[in-house]
This record gives sequence, C-alpha cells and structure tokens, in this order.
Amino acid sequence: MKITDEKYRIYLDILNKELLTAMGCTEPIAVAFCAAKARQIPGSMPDRVLAQVSGNIIKNVKSVIVPNTDGAKGIETAVAIGIAGGDPGKELEVISSVTLAQKEQMREFLSRRVIKVEPLDSRYPLDIKITVFSGDESAMVHIVNDHTNIVEIEKNSETVEHHDIEDVSKDEYEEYMQLSIEDIYDFADTCDIGDVCELLNRQIECNEAISREGMSGDYGANVGSVIDAEYGQDIRGKARALAAAGSDARMNGCELPVVINSGSGNQGLTVSIPLIVYARELGSPAEKLYRALLISNLSAIHLKTEIGRLSAYCGAVSAGASVGAGIAYLKGGDLDTISHTIVNALAITSGIICDGAKASCAAKIAVSVEAGIVGYEMYQRGQQFYGGDGIVSKGIENTIRNIGRLGSKGMFETDKEIIRIMCD
Repeated sequence: MKITDEKYRIYLDILNKELLTAMGCTEPIAVAFCAAKARQIPGSMPDRVLAQVSGNIIKNVKSVIVPNTDGAKGIETAVAIGIAGGDPGKELEVISSVTLAQKEQMREFLSRRVIKVEPLDSRYPLDIKITVFSGDESAMVHIVNDHTNIVEIEKNSETVEHHDIEDVSKDEYEEYMQLSIEDIYDFADTCDIGDVCELLNRQIECNEAISREGMSGDYGANVGSVIDAEYGQDIRGKARALAAAGSDARMNGCELPVVINSGSGNQGLTVSIPLIVYARELGSPAEKLYRALLISNLSAIHLKTEIGRLSAYCGAVSAGASVGAGIAYLKGGDLDTISHTIVNALAITSGIICDGAKASCAAKIAVSVEAGIVGYEMYQRGQQFYGGDGIVSKGIENTIRNIGRLGSKGMFETDKEIIRIMCD
C-alpha cells in the first residue's frame, strides 16, 4: 500500500510544524516569548507585569533553569528575561541572543519585585496570559494550546488581534487524526528523502550537539554520564546514556538548541538520539536513518495527539516506545514488528507521571528508551503482550486510543494533585 497524495502532504506539514528548533525547556521559553511579545507593544520597559498561567505551566517552569539567565529558575525569571532580552521574532529561540547588559537589566527588573504571578483557572493545560503596564499604557498577549499560538492581543484594553481557540484546535486536531501507524510506516518507507532531509539533518545536528555537551559537562544529576559509566560499553546502554545526557544539559541551563517533538525538547531528544547511536553501530546508510527517524518522530506525535501537549502522562513514554519502533525499522523490521514494539513498550512504562521539567526527566528518558528496546527484543523472540493484558487492546490503534484516554481523561485529577503537591 502507498500513502495517498493528500496524506503525504499532511504528514509533511505535521513534521514541519512539530520539528521546530527551540532553546531551553519549551514552557519557560513560551512564557519568555509571551512576555517579549507583550513588551514589544508599548515599546518601553514596563513598570509592572501580571503573569497569569495555567497549572501545567507552573509545574513545568518551577524547577527548570532558564537559559541565558546564569542559572535562574521560575516564572518570574522567564518573564524578566523575555522582557529584558527577548526577540519575539525568533519564537522558541526568543532568548538565544541575550547580551550581558540585558542579563543585568533582567536582574534589576527582578529586584524591583514588580512581576506578579497568578494561577489561571483554565480548561487549557497550556495557557499563558502576560499583561505589561508602562505608565498609562498596557498590553496583553494570550497564548493557548501551543507554545507560540497567540490567540489574543490587547493594547490599552482594546483588542487588536483575536483568533477563536476552538476553531484553530479543531482544524489541527482533525489533521493530526489522519495519523496511523500503518500510514506512518508507508510514508517513512516510500517518501522522497529530498522532502525531509534538511529537517532531519537539523534534528541530528542539534540534538547530537547537546547530547555531547551533556555527557562532557556537569549538568543536574548527570544521569547520562552515570549510565554511560555503568552500561556504556553496550549499545543499549550507550543509546540510553546519550539520550539522557541531552536532557541533563537541557533541563539545567545549557544554551544549545534542540529540535523538539510534540512541543517538547526532551521528546525530541528521545525520538532521535538512540536511533543515531544504533545507526552508527550498525553502519546504516543515511537514507535508512532518515526513514527510521520518520517512523520515530511521527509515531511519537501520533501517540501524543489525544493526550495533548501537557498532562500528568510523561511524554518520554510515548517517545521511548516510538524510538523502539525506529530501531526496529533500522534493523529490518516490518509494519507488524513496529506495531508490536510500540504496544509492548507502552504496556511496560505507561504509568510514569509528569511532575514538571527538571533533572529527573533524564532518568525517565533512559527508562523509556529501555522499554522501547525491550519491546522490540521481546517481539524478535516471539513474545508480546496481548489484548486484555491491562490497558492493551487488540490492534495497535485501539491501544493508542486507550493511552490517549488514560493520559487526557484518566490522569486529569492526577495532574491536579501533582500540581498541588508541587505548589505546597
């Protein structure tokens, strides 16, 4: 079977939307982007700022270091650096060109304690509203559902830009619902590499660079280098170590960019680094690696579609299952092998919670990559989990729907409790 021309276009469009280059954890970067955009409207340094954010933004910004801030954390820091040194035209690389003078301006702004943070009672997990006040002028920028998705801009309480949230979400959701593992396999196996090589080369280059930095530097809990010291002589250990090392660096202030997946740099690292390690070990040609990366990237996006960008469900789980599928393809696996690899991996790790962005994310990545590899190796030895085994149903798309239901509905209250624990 060959994928239809319409789906081919949709899949390319999804890849170009999702595989973006970002610097730092995407939630504080989204806050910085929103603040930079708001500050741009009056064009002067504000006297005070009101930052209203959803619980999941609080969760994902609280404990992670914001790049180019000399090791500072938190929503106030993300707001201040966005205002002092952000370039909103660079979107998810909004604070990639901060100067020493702008860092000093950030510190001075923070010292005045004029940034007020309020929890936003919102039904959208990703919801950021920044209002800046400068003399008699004010400006508000509102982001919902995606890290740079501006739905409203106000100047002096008058609307200057507005987009209906539901219409945008519905259109994108319907496009992403065109994804299926069978079509992903067909797309990856037959697509014109010229359509994707630039995008995938950027993913390989950026994600390898931060992985190397994480392995050589001193970042967070140094999960990657610990795994490498204990298990790095084995390809499985090396794949886990290097993926974790990228997260070590990213979660702890490294200023190198990452190509993200499903709105997450950690997921972007998880779906790519182990494949690069395996391709090198196996001597795979570049084209085979590209096609394996398509399997891994698109499968991860498919698995996250019904869960959503932010939830209590750890995104490394879906990314780890997906990179297992990519490894299966790299080693000659067919559609059946890839499908069973994903199901096996999901059956192993789907209970891991997301309790925000921080150093331990690297360890969750390592565990999830291991589950993906085990999922493949199980099927290679004639072993699998069957429909009726817990949340596994017969047919991969049914199991993926179960995971979506678990992550979005089943863990809704879990997410609230995690946020309450973290805020306490």
